[in-house]
Parts: sequence; C-alpha cells; structure tokens
Amino acid sequence: MSHVFPRVLDRELPEAVSADGAWITAADGRRYLDGAGGAIVVNVGHGEPAVTEAIEAQLSRTQYVHGTMFTTGALERYADEVAPLLPMDDARIYPVSGGSEAVETALKLARSYHLARGEPSRFVVISRRSSYHGNTLGALDASGKEPLRKPYTPWLGRFLHAPAAYEYRCENPQHPEDCAAWHTAELERMVSQAPPRSFAAFIAEPVAGATLGAAVPCEDYWPSVVRVCREHGALVIADEVMTGMGRTGRWFGLEHWDVRPDIVTAGKGTTSGYVPFGFAAASREVFEAVSTTGFVHGFTWSHNALGAAAAGAVLGVLRDRELVARAASLGERLRSELAASLDGVEIVGDVRGLGMMVGIELVRDPETKEPFARTERVTERAVAAARDAGLLLYSSTGHVDGRDGDLLMLGPPFVLTDDDAEALVERTVVAVRSVG
Repeated sequence: MSHVFPRVLDRELPEAVSADGAWITAADGRRYLDGAGGAIVVNVGHGEPAVTEAIEAQLSRTQYVHGTMFTTGALERYADEVAPLLPMDDARIYPVSGGSEAVETALKLARSYHLARGEPSRFVVISRRSSYHGNTLGALDASGKEPLRKPYTPWLGRFLHAPAAYEYRCENPQHPEDCAAWHTAELERMVSQAPPRSFAAFIAEPVAGATLGAAVPCEDYWPSVVRVCREHGALVIADEVMTGMGRTGRWFGLEHWDVRPDIVTAGKGTTSGYVPFGFAAASREVFEAVSTTGFVHGFTWSHNALGAAAAGAVLGVLRDRELVARAASLGERLRSELAASLDGVEIVGDVRGLGMMVGIELVRDPETKEPFARTERVTERAVAAARDAGLLLYSSTGHVDGRDGDLLMLGPPFVLTDDDAEALVERTVVAVRSVG
C-alpha cells in the first residue's frame, strides 16, 4: 500500500524511471511521447545535461540561504539575463517556487503599489471568467473556472470577472465584428459599477491556457484592455506562467500584441520543470514605488539559488539553440497538420493555438457548438486512448457552463524531432477518432 496522497484518485499511476528529450519511460518498459510537456511545462526537453549540471554545480556551492540574509551569484546572474527579455522597462525579479506563488506575489505587489502612492481605496482586481491563475486562495479567487472554485466558494468572492477572451464561443452578440470594442465596453461597465477609484489591477493570460485550451484573443483585445487600465490608473498583470519562456513562439506572450504590462508572472517553463521555480517581475515604476514603503510579503523558498541556477541554464539552452524560434515554426506546423488531419471529424469543433500551445475542442455538434454532456467523459476517454497508444496529452473540462465542455491540449518540449512531431499528430488523431 502506498502512503502517497496522489493527484489522481481513480486509477493507479505507472512509475516513471527515466526521461530523455520528448520521451518518458515507465518501470514496465513502456515509452510515452510527452505531447503535453507534463502540464505544458517542459520546453528544453527531459534529460538536458546543461540543466542537471547547473543544478549539481549550485548544490556544491550553497544549499539554502535565506533571502533576507544573502543574495547569490546564481540569482543575480539570472535576474540580469531574464530582465531584458521581459516586455517591461527595467524589470525587477521577485523569485518564488512556482506559478501560484508568482500570482499571489503579483496581486500583493499591485496592492502595495497603490498603498505606496497614497491610494488605499484601490483594491478591486478584475480577471476573466473561465480563467486559471493558480490554486492558492488569492490566485484561485482571481481564477474564473467554476469547477475549481466551487468547493471553496465560502472562502472566495473578493475579485471580479470579465468575459473570457474566447473567440470560439465569444459572448459578443456581433461576433466577429468589434469584439475588442465589446470587451472594452464590458470592462468599462465593470469599473463604473465598482466604488470610485477602486480599480487596482487587471490580470489575464495573454493566451488562455489550461481552462480554455490555447484560446487566442482577437487582434485588438490586448491593446484595448491595456488602454482602459491606463485610463483608470489600474495595473496590468500578465500571467505568463504558461505562455512565458518561449511557449507561444516569443519569449513572452504579450510580445505578440506589442503591449507592456506592469507586472509579469512566470513559472512552468522557467526551469522546464527540473526544479520548482517562478517569479513575479515588476516594472521600474512599480518597484520604485513599493521600495519606498516596503513590501510585506515573502516565502521560505523565495530567492532560492538552486531554482535560479536551473532557470539560468534553461534560459541558456533556449537562447543558444534558438528554441523560441523553433517553438514558433514547429507549433505552426503541428497546428496546421492537426487541423488538416482532423478536418471532417464530426466531434472536432475547433483547433487553435499559438506557438507550442495547441488546443482541440471536442463538441457533440460542430454546427451549433453544443458540448457533450459531462457524463459521457469524452475528454477522459480521448486522453486514455492516447495514453494507451503511448502519448501523453493535457486536458480540461467544464469550460462551457461550469460542467460540460471537452478540451485537449498539446504543449510538447521544443526539442521535439520531426519524427516525434509526426508521431504526435498521428497518435492524437487516432485518439480523437476513437471517441468520435
């Protein structure tokens, strides 16, 4: 009997014993193509010597020093290298252990910024429906996916949620006309209904990830939203936990729309999953304001040298092997080949994405976009069929009405070979067809 409290409670998990490139090997000898990069995490591939060597080297220097007592060379070097890549001016990096902590840090930074500027009335955070920002309570409150929120509803309710930027099921009655203007009007309406001068921050993923399966917003969405925030004195928080570090074919997702946020969160791909690490990055303006009054915040494992060393090595691999450009080109290939191969499959409603984030929405009726009932477990059956064929996919459900809705998501390592890419497409198509 295992004493582990597992993430999955309805089946026994195989034991992973080794991994290399885009492949994971289980104890029984079966090899799995990691089509999801775990949870859209692994970018430089499994078993990368440059990363494991950097981790070993750092452990031989220091193991743990507290962030209020020391800095380290690994941390200083990483901050110097990643700051110029961020879509913001003179970024300051606050390292943490992962995405949820990064979002909690960003939310507190936004509040601290307004307090430092003498505006204690600013506390309202607006995010989006059907969004995901993490599982700690603040991040979960910002998240707008109802199935994740439901068990903890009595503890939530501080933040507001605007419509999702979800082109396949856009709420704009005139879609696809004037969608950005419609979203802007909705955001303006929410701000007008909040107490005066209370709007503190807007937080969203540049491309909606786990909860909407790589949903890319309309072209003018981000510039329009940023303009509204600027007009009302609110900060823009870009949640780049999934979209950052090259996943969309740019270093950070918001670069596709040429807008500059005030705070950026990162996680997942920062270390390609080798060790827990993430960060919240503040612009010069935010940092300078908060530094005058102090930042009441901290984690035992923030500012950790081991995570920074791994992140620095990952950054080097991404840069030296031009893997961000590869994510752009290979992602376009995967998306186009999947769209072509799934064309005409009755249950496929949409194939979408950007870079190495590809989503497939499964529906009962492509014409009406009617979802399958959750009791049919279409996503689960597709994921199981893929797993039986030696392919790992990421999945999400309940995005349509809080219960129904089926999504598959691909986010493989950027080191995927051409043969791996061909197998990924073939096995995905077989898995989808098996439940059609």
